[in-house]
Parts: sequence; structure tokens; C-alpha cells
Amino acid sequence: MKASRLLPLIVACALFIENMDSTVLATSLPAMAVDLATDPIALKLALTAYLLSLAVFIPVSGWVADRFGARPTFMSAIGVFLIGSIACAASSSLGTLVAARFVQGMGGAMMVPVGRLVLLRTVPKNELVQALSWLTIPALVGPVVGPPLGGFITTYFDWRWIFLINLPIGLLGIVLAKRFIPDIREAPPPLDWLGFALAGLGLAFAMFGFSTLGRQLVPVEIAAATLVLGLGALVGYVAHARRSPQPLLDLDLFRLETYRAGVVGGSLFRIGIGATPFLLPLMLQLGFGLSPVRSGLLTFVSAMGAMFMKTLAAGILKRFGFRRVLVLNALAASGMLCAFGLFRPETAHVLIIGTLLVSGFLRSLQFTSLNAISYAEVDSPRMGQASSLAGMMQQLSLSLGVAIGGYLLEIVGSLHDRPATDVHNFYLAFVGVGLISMSSVYMMWRLPRNAGAEMSGRARRGKEVAEPKPAQLPAA
Repeated sequence: MKASRLLPLIVACALFIENMDSTVLATSLPAMAVDLATDPIALKLALTAYLLSLAVFIPVSGWVADRFGARPTFMSAIGVFLIGSIACAASSSLGTLVAARFVQGMGGAMMVPVGRLVLLRTVPKNELVQALSWLTIPALVGPVVGPPLGGFITTYFDWRWIFLINLPIGLLGIVLAKRFIPDIREAPPPLDWLGFALAGLGLAFAMFGFSTLGRQLVPVEIAAATLVLGLGALVGYVAHARRSPQPLLDLDLFRLETYRAGVVGGSLFRIGIGATPFLLPLMLQLGFGLSPVRSGLLTFVSAMGAMFMKTLAAGILKRFGFRRVLVLNALAASGMLCAFGLFRPETAHVLIIGTLLVSGFLRSLQFTSLNAISYAEVDSPRMGQASSLAGMMQQLSLSLGVAIGGYLLEIVGSLHDRPATDVHNFYLAFVGVGLISMSSVYMMWRLPRNAGAEMSGRARRGKEVAEPKPAQLPAA
């Protein structure tokens, strides 16, 4: 099998357990809240702790892979993720669950970014869109299986088993990685320890303060001070990166138009998408009164739409180009997200299923396009840093999505003097996160018309059109 197919399928084992874990957990949140004697919205900390851990440790993933080799790093990362899964299953309180999820995130921070780095360094750019599609097709089985499986386990067994189903797939991934993943490594510069401390602590403190502010989980003064301290550390990192000759995260990558649009614009889009796995199961179960099983059977169709799109993404990008697809699809996908706010308890399930199916289809096309265009102008020596910085921004935006989704429920509830989980609050919350995703269109609109032509397969046509004006040749 060609490397452009074999390697993505192996890396997909890691992405599979990561995606399945998050979707299973989202479906089980109401039952977990009862068992752990906590507020369902407070359990957003279990989601954000994982995403926060990813954001903290992803920046160093490229350096670790270059220093110790891609294969041992990838295998060790899966092992750490499985250890965190076992700890989650043994949790007896919100605090221990959050800590165990943080350990899971330490493994996840190395699994997918390192696997993606292997693809970026071994697969030619003109095959990269197809390789990314092969990576995500098996991984999307996780979101397909996750909601109904999580609902079934939660309804008929114990929610703790949702973390143990990761073990066999993770062990399979370790075996396949040992045999087939190339041990790619570079000669990295010395690790920027000060940059790692400023970026890591800044992200951790800022997101913890933002997620807990106003939730009465910690005193409001401590939450506010933590938020300010985190933001100060991030500002300190920006100043440090400008002076350092070899910073941990190369912020000059944002000077590349395609990278800036893919990462910054993609982060805005992902904020709305990141809120969906948190808001939708809560609305269906707490607002509509559905059981975890019925809720999971409804929400899994979104992943089916996403899986179907992966077979068409390369052809669509070749036909229409990155810029047109990113602009129009961002509008359509964000509009569908706002439409979730039109669901009502009496809405026919077939209509909900159809809306989720189309939404998953559009969301998947946007993610594939964003992941590819981000690397159109990045050269091989900076690929590790580009992958780490993009991965950190992705996870940070997903974490912000969960936190913002929770705050929108609370704000709407307080304005109308009703509980945060009242069904009417979800309607406006979905509109809010949908509009945030829609704001990403501005970044996509600023892309050159021929952006990513080499990746989409339109380079030959673009070259012929631009022959009289060499300045218009594709930057990729």
C-alpha cells in the first residue's frame, strides 16, 4: 500500500480513540453529573481540561518528535493516553476526573500532531489533500460509533466503561506504529524552555480562569487573577518570541497568507463547532427529555455526513479552488449551526437527522480545506513548528467553544430568570456560537484566488492563466 494511504490509516487509530472518547463523554455528561453530584454545566471542565492540556503540550510536540524520533514519540503518546483513560474510569469526583482528563490530554497532545507531522514530511504536497482524507475517514468512525455507544453504555451499564473501550484500539495503534511508522527525526535547536513556560502556563491559567469565572467552582477573585496572570504570560511570550532567534512557536508563520487564514480563520470557525458536542447532547437530554441512547442515535448522523464528505473533498477543491470553497462553505456550515437553535421538543426527528447530516457534511469539508491550506506555503524545515502551532490553536479554539457555550447558557438564563439548562437558553446559544463561526469568512475572503493551487490540483490551470503575469503564479 502506498505511504499516502498506509500511514494515514495508522495515525487514524490515534485519532479514532481521541474522537470517540470526546463524543462518548459528551453523550454521558448528564448521567456523570448525577453520579459525581455536580452540575452538568460544571462538567464542561472535564471537556476543557482535556482540550487545555492539548493546547499546553502540543507546542512542544514537534520538538519532541524531532529530538526523540516520530515513532517512539507516537507510541509513547498513545500509552499515556491509555493511562489517562484508566484514571478517568476510576474517578470518584469532578476534581479527579478533571485531573485524569488532563493526563489524557498530555498523550493526545503528542498523538495526532506527531502523526500529522509524519504525513507532512513524507507525502508530496499534491497528494496531501487525499492523504488527509484517508487519515480522517477511519477516525470519523469514532464520532459515528461514539454517541450511540456512549448512550447505550450509560443507559444500561456504567459510564466508567466509556473510557475503557479505548484500550484495545490504542494497543492496536501501538503495534502498527512500531512496524510501519518511519522513525523520522531532525536535529532540533535547543528547546526554548522560557517560551514553553510562558506559552504553556499562559494558556493553562488563561483558560482555567476563563472557564471557572462566575461558576462558583473557585472564588471569583482567584478565577479573575488566574485569567489575568495567564493573559500576561501570553503577552510575555509574544515579546519573547520577537527577541528569540529560535522561539518554541514561530509567530512569523502568520506572515504567510494561507497559514494565517487556515489557522486564525479556522480557529474562529472551530469555536462554534467546539461548542456543539457540549450543547447538543445537553439540549436533547435535559431540554427535550430524550434518553442518552436516543440522543446518541440522533447526533451520530452528523459524523456520517462528515465521513461521506471525505470521499468528495479532493474533487470539490480541484473543481472550485480553496478560496471559493472556504468562503461559501463557512457561510453554509455556520448557518446550519445557527439552525440548531430552531429545534424544538416537538420537531420531527427525521428533520433533526437531516439537518445534522448536512451540517456534518459541510463541517467536514471546511476542516479538510483548512487543514490543507494551512501548509500550502510552509517549507519542510518549518513544518514541525507549523504543525505544532496550528494544532495548539485548533485545540484552544475548541476549548473556547465549550467555555463560551456554557457561558451563553448562563447569560441567557440569567437575563430571563430561568435555570441555565432551560431548553429556551439553548436556542439563543446556538445562534451565538454560529455567528462566531461565521465571522471566519473575513479571513477566507482575503485569500488570493489561486491560494493552494498546487494542493488542490489546479496549479497547471492556474499557471496557464497567469502566464502573462508571473507575479500571479501560485505561492504554493
